[in-house]
Amino acid sequence: MLDRFHDIDDKLADLEGRLSDPSLINNQQEYQKVVKEHAHLSRLSELLESHRDLAQQIEGNRTLLQDDKEDPEIRELAELEIEELTSRMQELENDIQVFLLPKDPNDDKNIFLEIRAGTGGDEAALFVGDLFRMYSRYAESMSWRVEIMSSSPLGIGGFKEIIAMISGDQVYSKLKFESGVHRVQRVPETEAQGRVHTSAVTVAILPEADEVDVDIDMNELKIDVYRSSGPGGQSVNTTDSAVRITHLPTGLVVTCQDEKSQHKNKAKALTVLRARLLDQLEQEQHDQISQDRKSQVGSGDRSERIRTYNFPQGRLTDHRINLTLYKLEGIMDGKLEEVIVPLTLCDQEEKLKRIQ
Repeated sequence: MLDRFHDIDDKLADLEGRLSDPSLINNQQEYQKVVKEHAHLSRLSELLESHRDLAQQIEGNRTLLQDDKEDPEIRELAELEIEELTSRMQELENDIQVFLLPKDPNDDKNIFLEIRAGTGGDEAALFVGDLFRMYSRYAESMSWRVEIMSSSPLGIGGFKEIIAMISGDQVYSKLKFESGVHRVQRVPETEAQGRVHTSAVTVAILPEADEVDVDIDMNELKIDVYRSSGPGGQSVNTTDSAVRITHLPTGLVVTCQDEKSQHKNKAKALTVLRARLLDQLEQEQHDQISQDRKSQVGSGDRSERIRTYNFPQGRLTDHRINLTLYKLEGIMDGKLEEVIVPLTLCDQEEKLKRIQ
């Protein structure tokens, strides 16, 4: 597996030469591409160097074992060290395999987080707010930026739906497994008899689309403007600043009213529309692939129930990988890594199975 990387030092030297070329700096898109490739190969070079070091240490210990005149205690220590080094090498080879897995082209992208109330009425709307706080606190812990693009708040404190853009390093790679139906089981504050109710909300994680990803023909858009309104119909402002964009070929509709400027609302709505169109294209491709093979962490179907939050028991269950954690309070406070890491590892294991 490792023999094919004999020329990695030459490739790194070539990339370093390109990075020092003044003409490349003027082409920021190409420059960033080379920077990423250089970082990727540098990390791979470090892993391969560690592998070579371990191989040399193992070989050195084996040479000691072949010397019959060597002290028995030294030979015993050499055997123990070979066992430990071999175990470390196996782990390192697995890390290298994972590192070499085909990268999701969207992993480096920012995302649009869309959370909508499903079954359960007001309780579902309240849970939309709870999930948004959970993702916002996780984003804060990762030094990401959260910007609300559109929201439909209810007077009770929840949301019928909320759409936010989360930007930062590796956002999509961390949150891409969050799409699906999230079920909540708890006693609503309005429940006098203490009965547990079950509600559901849907979460969609859409990678931000560049203009080169999706070409929108402005002639295929119907753009309506109207006055923004807040909870209970109260007027947010007295000008027609809210924007509704309908993509006529697909019927997709995006509204935005959180900004006081019609121009800003239109720009935000277009970015959301572009992301939804890209997602629709990718879903169609995904559906074709999933007819032959389904991923262990889920089919990618937005209607799939992926997770249950049971508040009376303090339990979170992710149904795709049979993960159960009795740490619900901490997770709702933004400590999502304990869910994200097992999902990522499971996805990596499935990908490794396919190439072995």
